Amino acid sequence: MAASAAISHFPGAPDRSAFPPPRLDARPIDRQAWIAAFRTVRAETERRAAPLSPEDQQIQSMEDASPTKWHRAHTTWFFEQFLLCEYQPGYRIYDERLHYLFNSYYVQAGPRQPRFMRGMITRPTTEETRAYRAHVDTAVEALLHEADPAALKTILPILEIGLYHEQQHQELMLTDILHAFAQNPLGPAYDETWRWPASEGCTGKAELSRAIHQIGHDGEGFAFDNESPRHDVLVLPATIDRALVTNAQWLSFIEDGGYARAELWLSDGWGKVQSDGWEAPGYWRRGADGWSSMTLGGLRPVDSAQPVTHISYYEADAFARWSGRDLPTEAEWEIAARDGLLGDAFGHVWQWTRSAYGPYPGYRPLPGALGEYNGKFMSNQYVLRGSSVATSKGHARVGYRNFFYAHQRWQFTGLRLSDAGR
Repeated sequence: MAASAAISHFPGAPDRSAFPPPRLDARPIDRQAWIAAFRTVRAETERRAAPLSPEDQQIQSMEDASPTKWHRAHTTWFFEQFLLCEYQPGYRIYDERLHYLFNSYYVQAGPRQPRFMRGMITRPTTEETRAYRAHVDTAVEALLHEADPAALKTILPILEIGLYHEQQHQELMLTDILHAFAQNPLGPAYDETWRWPASEGCTGKAELSRAIHQIGHDGEGFAFDNESPRHDVLVLPATIDRALVTNAQWLSFIEDGGYARAELWLSDGWGKVQSDGWEAPGYWRRGADGWSSMTLGGLRPVDSAQPVTHISYYEADAFARWSGRDLPTEAEWEIAARDGLLGDAFGHVWQWTRSAYGPYPGYRPLPGALGEYNGKFMSNQYVLRGSSVATSKGHARVGYRNFFYAHQRWQFTGLRLSDAGR
């Protein structure tokens, strides 16, 4: 299954064939194609925000999540900070105060609002944020029209990073508002017509033999710096399930006391079970008629056929141990996905691997503040592969390395099982 199979599953999605943008080495440079890609990404952010009221866009339901309005403004700040301020002669900053409010974690770019206080930013308003976006959009398009070909060689790689960066925040907009709505006793829906995509219905296992493979970015198309350099890995014999673990399988784990058996859990994971009262995946609620779950379409009965989601690494690891199985390594996953051996690899749930998030051999971050994008987070996190139902079209690829802390589960995170060395 090709990496481009990740799609947006939300009704009314426009034709976004303008993304991904052209290859950076294309000659001659197609300015209009780059402008079209920029417009496509910026419009998708606004489309995802459109169902939300100003009150919805203001809420921050936990420190890990950010308000929708903040996502809209932060992605705008990114283009203003790293593109316009550096490369647009005479550019007029929209409002210098916003750089403190909407910087995220770029220490070299200056001080910033503490993360847990992003929900306190009631001003600028949602409409003022829209004006900020329009100001920056106009300036970026002017830059792309006016820059000479030599300058474009420097500008376009930064623009490209900014486009993929904004797509990451498009996914966060949905996961963050879902978390907020899950705290509301009314159980509001982001989109009442939302449905899970159909499954490919794969069965069986993909087999990997002992061999030296190459993983990492092969130089074709865009990749973040943490996907490089390409390098050799020794893969031992292994099998990987073609199918994702389903809610039906997870219900069996629950019914067998999976959340009450300390022997199945890593010590830190068992501590989270005890301290947070976990008894099911995130957003599941037990009622008289069984389990229901908060979704982007509102509170719905758990569909046993759908892939389980909103689980932490701790839960994925415990489930694998209960099953007498393993989680795949990221190398095993990449090799199997590249060869088209996995079903539902993209567009359903991000899949936990048992690989710690660290640098590939020879990794070097980008210079300057943009080098803070990935490298400084290479500690105490695990790699997830694939893409999710909330991932924007054109964003997924086989070598993509997503990463989260072991306890986090507000993302669309699931798993598939493997058998290592068997």
